Amino acid sequence: MNKPLPGTPISAADQVLIDAAKSLIEQRYTENRHHIASAVRGASGRVYTGLHLDTYVGRASVCAEAVALGQAMAGGELAIEAIVSVRHPRPREQHQDCKVVSPCGICREMLTDFAAGAAVILLRDDAHVRIPVEELLPAKYKRHP
Repeated sequence: MNKPLPGTPISAADQVLIDAAKSLIEQRYTENRHHIASAVRGASGRVYTGLHLDTYVGRASVCAEAVALGQAMAGGELAIEAIVSVRHPRPREQHQDCKVVSPCGICREMLTDFAAGAAVILLRDDAHVRIPVEELLPAKYKRHP
């Protein structure tokens, strides 16, 4: 059985990141179009956001993490300090609060390639914590052993 990742407490700057992602998805949520927003903090301290692009053909969908990371790279960031993703519930769900969610497997691969050393902000036992991105993808594939 796997142990849950403990993580470390978030900072005030991390809360700003959560708030940026939450604000974006609250403004732009559209069922079957946009249900996740992500926010990335570059080494410069700048915050970049991205919105999930859902499509009828699932393979064409683009995750919010990829959009936010692309914004940061386009903005000239050379390193990423932290990233968070927030999911908006669908109207028929019992709880209607936006919540921090973990990146999907594909995003974990992408983040370890483009944001090595970054912290991912997750929700653990009703508290937000920082987890090194590398801990979310153990035994990562590498081209050159």
